[in-house]
Amino acid sequence: MTPPAKKSAVDRRAEELDTIAAVLPVERRDELAELLTDQDVETLRHLVNQGMGDNTLRALTSDLAYLEAWGMAATGKSLPWPAPEALLLKFVAHHLWDPQRRETDPDHGMPADVDENLRHQGFLKSIGPHAPATVRRRLANWSTLTKWRGLDGTFASPSVKSAIRLAVRAVPRTRRRKSAKAVTGDVLAKLLSTCATDSLRDLRDRAILMVAFASGGRRRSEIAGLRVEQLTVEPPIEVPDGSPLPSLAIRLGRTKTTSGEQDDIVYLTGRPVDALKAWMTAAKIESGSVFRGIGRWGTVSRRAIDPQSINAIIKQRAVMAGLDSGEFSAHGLRSGYLTEAANQGIPLPEAMEQSRHRSVQQASSYYNNAMRRSGRASRIL
Repeated sequence: MTPPAKKSAVDRRAEELDTIAAVLPVERRDELAELLTDQDVETLRHLVNQGMGDNTLRALTSDLAYLEAWGMAATGKSLPWPAPEALLLKFVAHHLWDPQRRETDPDHGMPADVDENLRHQGFLKSIGPHAPATVRRRLANWSTLTKWRGLDGTFASPSVKSAIRLAVRAVPRTRRRKSAKAVTGDVLAKLLSTCATDSLRDLRDRAILMVAFASGGRRRSEIAGLRVEQLTVEPPIEVPDGSPLPSLAIRLGRTKTTSGEQDDIVYLTGRPVDALKAWMTAAKIESGSVFRGIGRWGTVSRRAIDPQSINAIIKQRAVMAGLDSGEFSAHGLRSGYLTEAANQGIPLPEAMEQSRHRSVQQASSYYNNAMRRSGRASRIL
């Protein structure tokens, strides 16, 4: 009897990443298996077992993959743990630089070969220096991963802090919204008009759009990770001179702003409930993930749809509706919900009960812009 072939380190890491994916959806599994080290994967498994939030784990995994790719491209070897201060300064210099100086000094900023390497692997897409917030986040996650390995780093050293501060000052950037335009009620109607058939794809996308918007503008990770077990049928809502409206409760569990121990619940009423039931009935979904991928021949996957696919669906539907896809993203549903609430005169505290914003300042930034545009103050003349 021939003994089974010994698995390579890459194959073993790919299988281990699959076990992580049961809790944490991991994109590009095969690429990550080649890129990450055994200790990287073990660190991620440890974080999963510690019950860290899915969004945080996704960010850590994404940033760890980028850091390993950058380290290999910039130094020719995997990241050392802990990273020396010189490497941290190199990271800052490669990512925060002055485009004007680059025109006269080609060695300023990220070297061309490093840029080409990362771009070829799909880690770099935009042109120019990184956003300071992105650099800070990656350094923070680098520091977190270092601590989880039981090591001390030099992330808080004066030279690193000073390098970031000076680089940011030299290259001022205007903060952009995550979605250029809010998906308000009129925009949502146009997107929904492209989901008019009874095909599985139209039923699913219609349910995604309606549920994400009506439940308070849920984040794409929350919609992608929604499970049947989170749904509870509520008594119908009585309305004057009309048929009772179906009602559904969604238990959010762990979100970006909660620990999972808080009993955060949002409600769906009426059309969004009907749209969700139509999709689940057609796709024969009785347990597990609510929103799933659909194969070329109409086969519904057992696995949850990826959060990035929510973004792709919105952009695709925007194109089909004759809109500029570059102006809309999944976050537009969240800002759009609060903007629409303001347009309809719904008090901000009531809207926040559904959106589950913890920051009044953040929520009011969307809400107040709509009120200011249509209010008396802007029409003083």
